[in-house]
Amino acid sequence: MNDLKLFRVADGQAAEIPGAAVALERHLQTLIEQNMEAMLGIRFLASEYGTGSRHRGRIDSLGLDESGNPVIIEYKRSNGKAVITQALSYLSWLRDHRHEFESLVKERLGDDAAGSVDWSNPRLVCIAGDFTSHDTNALEEIGRRIDLVSYRDFGGGLLALHLVASVTGSAAPSRTSSTPATTSASSVGSGGGGSTVKSVRQFYDESPQSLRDLYTDLDAMLISQADVQKEFQLHYVAYRRIKNVATIRFQPRRHTLVVRLAIDPDTVELVEGFARDVRKIGCLGTGPLELRIRSHEDLSRASDLVRRSVEGR
Repeated sequence: MNDLKLFRVADGQAAEIPGAAVALERHLQTLIEQNMEAMLGIRFLASEYGTGSRHRGRIDSLGLDESGNPVIIEYKRSNGKAVITQALSYLSWLRDHRHEFESLVKERLGDDAAGSVDWSNPRLVCIAGDFTSHDTNALEEIGRRIDLVSYRDFGGGLLALHLVASVTGSAAPSRTSSTPATTSASSVGSGGGGSTVKSVRQFYDESPQSLRDLYTDLDAMLISQADVQKEFQLHYVAYRRIKNVATIRFQPRRHTLVVRLAIDPDTVELVEGFARDVRKIGCLGTGPLELRIRSHEDLSRASDLVRRSVEGR
């Protein structure tokens, strides 16, 4: 099913570079673990993590993604059939060991990261040389948040990752809806305990219709680009491919959509009140460039930046 192809072009002639699975599964795992944030947008926590006598297994990799969601990553050198089942089997361990996971986050990433773990919809990432149509069709029936990522090693230091399929799981609505998911602020929080933090849904509900209409148009702009997936976090709506390409928050009183994009601010003409560099500013969302969109004129001005972020340039 993996139809990813790479070509070397010289003098107007294209020659395909054959891709293959890496020689050893462990080599693939080590490579991704050493570069997990750059490749997957996930902060690495642990490798070959033991699940104890009850669950009797070792999770290939544990991580925390850009939005604070716990992530289980499993690898297979070739066919991905077994890797999905294996990842699912570890999900029950994760749900039963929240405190242990948060302690690991605290140890590796610090108190702030441990205090912001979002347990509403843990994520499984299955990485393999290939997946079948049966694998992708099964995801919707499983009802869990799963990414299927295929890879190809083209030699010469070239490794390609491709998001074959992704489902948001039972805690999020259909990808076709532009309305943020209904998320109870009292039911989402660190360790599953109560929280008084207002959810993105609450801010959306408080927004005037004109701001909702503006969001609908921005949502359509993002979803129409390539294979972008929409996911609903506690604080914002996230749009991603393998990694987040945009996050959106609502500020009803200011009639503003706060959008963060995966674009280097040094490559953008920053305009006060519209675009700013937030690399050294602590604020919600992911991506170093923040836009404030208040009107359809702002949205039109942002369209090229949105496209750049989705395309990774």
